[in-house]
Amino acid sequence: MEEDSAIFLERDRLKKLLFSFASLILVLPLLASPLAMVVLDVAASGTGHLPSDWQIKVNHGKPDVSACQDSDIACVHLKSVKASFALEKSVDVDPTRMPYLTWRWKVTQLPPGGDFRHASTDDQAAQVLVAFSDRRVLSYIWDSSAPKGTMENASSIPLVHIYAVVCESGPADANRWLPESRNVATDYERAYGKPAPHVKGIRIQINSQHTATVAESYFGEVVFRNTPQ
Repeated sequence: MEEDSAIFLERDRLKKLLFSFASLILVLPLLASPLAMVVLDVAASGTGHLPSDWQIKVNHGKPDVSACQDSDIACVHLKSVKASFALEKSVDVDPTRMPYLTWRWKVTQLPPGGDFRHASTDDQAAQVLVAFSDRRVLSYIWDSSAPKGTMENASSIPLVHIYAVVCESGPADANRWLPESRNVATDYERAYGKPAPHVKGIRIQINSQHTATVAESYFGEVVFRNTPQ
């Protein structure tokens, strides 16, 4: 009788072990599978239509923004003539789960003399701004003058926290689509010295009002991911 009980208990233990193993096999692919949140998808909005969940924000001058197709890429076209404007969208992204922001952009005209390091020339043909729940901002820019890789504070206004990262610089890669991938959690901690809170907004922007010039750029798909691209 004792021997039968031992055999039964051993079988029960093996069944539980096999069940746990089978469950692990099912769960592991889910944990390893890529996560992504597409925040800008012009193709999904239909031909010639800007995404309805993005809002135009004008700081200065007249906005020139449209949905278009360029080299078979559905995109947003921005052109600034002594203007400053943006498209922005509210989001809720946990950077501990999806820390990577990826996008494609193309600049066809840089604002001559633009340089974010000086308020009087703070113009860029293309910017991607990421706003966090604590009102701090990361600004990824294609600058006319500041060297690629430059990372520093970009706001001279008290209590306004904007940290710029120069992803591209100058005209060497103009008129070409370039992919970008940034770890916003790492960039935030480097900029502000603490872990990144939730991302609450994203903006694509152009401006040339300080230099009184013309700038032009295109933006393709923008995505938050859990893995780099």
